[in-house]
Amino acid sequence: MARTRKQKIYLALKIIAALILVVIACFFIFRDALLQKAIQKVSVKMDTEYHSTFVVKKAAFEGFCGINAEEVSLVPKNADTLFNIKKIRTSVNFWKLLTGNVQIGTLEIHDGFVQLVKKGNEKNFDAFLKRDKTEDLPGEKRDYAEFAYRLISKALNLIPTDMTLENLAFRLNDNGKKANINFRKLSLIDKQLETAINVQTDNFSQNWRITGFADPRDNKADIRFFNIDTGAIRVPYLDERYNLKSSFDSIRVKVDNIDMDGGELHLDGFASIANLKINHRRIASKDVIIKNARFDYRFLLGENFVSVDSTSTVSLNSLKFHPFLSYDTESDTVYRLKVAIPKMKAQDFISALPDGLFTHFQGMETEGSFSYNLDFMFNKNKPGALVFDSKLDKENLKIIKYGEANLNKLNGDFVYHAIENGREQRGILVGQANPNYTPLGQISPYLRKSVLTTEDPSFFSHRGFISEAFKQSIIKNIKTKKFSRGASTISMQLIKNVFLTREKTLSRKLEEILLVYILENNRIASKERMLEVYFNIIEWGPNVYGIGEASRFYFQKSPSELSLNECLFLAGIIPSPKRFMWQFDGDGNLRSYVKNNHAGLTNLMLRRGVLTADDTIYKSLPVIINGPAKNFIRLKVKDSTATDSLRIDEEFEF
Repeated sequence: MARTRKQKIYLALKIIAALILVVIACFFIFRDALLQKAIQKVSVKMDTEYHSTFVVKKAAFEGFCGINAEEVSLVPKNADTLFNIKKIRTSVNFWKLLTGNVQIGTLEIHDGFVQLVKKGNEKNFDAFLKRDKTEDLPGEKRDYAEFAYRLISKALNLIPTDMTLENLAFRLNDNGKKANINFRKLSLIDKQLETAINVQTDNFSQNWRITGFADPRDNKADIRFFNIDTGAIRVPYLDERYNLKSSFDSIRVKVDNIDMDGGELHLDGFASIANLKINHRRIASKDVIIKNARFDYRFLLGENFVSVDSTSTVSLNSLKFHPFLSYDTESDTVYRLKVAIPKMKAQDFISALPDGLFTHFQGMETEGSFSYNLDFMFNKNKPGALVFDSKLDKENLKIIKYGEANLNKLNGDFVYHAIENGREQRGILVGQANPNYTPLGQISPYLRKSVLTTEDPSFFSHRGFISEAFKQSIIKNIKTKKFSRGASTISMQLIKNVFLTREKTLSRKLEEILLVYILENNRIASKERMLEVYFNIIEWGPNVYGIGEASRFYFQKSPSELSLNECLFLAGIIPSPKRFMWQFDGDGNLRSYVKNNHAGLTNLMLRRGVLTADDTIYKSLPVIINGPAKNFIRLKVKDSTATDSLRIDEEFEF
């Protein structure tokens, strides 16, 4: 009985072996015909689905599973050639091919190019950007881990274990903005990568080198990217396209692990860059230089989430912190960000700040240490539930020497220069020697109350920032997908005016936040002194700075004599002081919408107990401009076709 069973097993194995041999034999007999049929199938698909012509002038098998092809091209209809390669020689894993997977073993490419061309709004790769509608079936959620793992696996299978490229160019032409990256030679032999690359643009020519270790079958790599010529590597195309100048000395990327475990995809490794230099008008007015940056990453992808795990570490010079980012769609669409800076010396933090990004901190010396934690969460379907918690723990933290921004100057006399369009304006002495300077006690209480209500109601209780206003600002900016609302306090406006500029850069905003925190949390100046300086430096009209000048410019009064209505008017023009005249009609009277705004502000102050009913006895009296400002109103009325540039550029001379 046992012998009969063994005989059956042997017979089955013989049959299977015979079938395999038949398959292999048929493959060898018909493989050239099958190859031509496969090329024809691809050609038809390129034509029907992508409106492109795919041509292989000559193709044939070589050896057991090698393929030679010549003059391979893809040309979209009515567009520039997408790629053209003179000669391709490759081999595939036969057994993987039988299971439906394409795994490239060797690859040789000689003489060819791949090019992306944009002319006007037309691109030669437009047809290939269309999303495959069959990818997402109605009511079916994508498994991020499975999708990413499948995509990565296919990509790695297409990377050969042995590869040689010679004279393969990648060309980019964006409406005349050109870059050409020519791989004169690229070889991957015995898992060792070597390259010789020439880069040509309209502005520069460089020779790059990529070298290192790469094993696409074991999911590991350690690659370095640097310049053969002297000097830093310049990044092509970004300069001409986005006016973003950037360069670096070297980049290193290491992949330690790509693994699917328990339904989760894990990707581990690190990336580093040396001497990264960036220059863009929206980032800073100077070159921003990061000497050393490194990201030790651990990406996790599950069925419903994509995240950067909190065990990841970001290093910027000597500063290190642990980020956590996630995108979760299990129940709602939720974005999370957490940042944890472990306890570190404050001076190490100051020294680690990138050059050019925090110029006002250069030369600052500190003592003590701190740690910091940020927790941010935004639910797309419940925006009101936004979480923004920022916590800094200090230990003997103090400033022993200020940098360029010496915050102590707020406590004494100094000369303030406003900056308009990058130009320094006339000096305003903040001190008693200036006849227009007005101490806080000599400013009408109505003006103090009106301005605090409109600009910063909790000025005397907060520490530079209003958490709720900041949250609402974030919600509004996310909804509108732009920076449409700020959360500026008087403290922030003071720092911006006295120590910084009005340039709209990331650098200026970051410096503003840090300087405000230092000013408010180290009690460098009292709240009363800060408010007094604020009233005496802010712009109230064309070339009108400080409340002393403003009260005479509009009403021929001292600041202590201003009425409630006059104070409401002055508080209302702070956001756009040079356009005050457009609040008046042709007869020189306040427009109805302005009166309604003043009435609303009055009612708000009454509800909050800032005003009493007795304060509003003379509320019905009109606002009469009898100072030099009335000439601007007359000019506006006289020239009904006045443009924005006219009403902004006119200035009053003191």
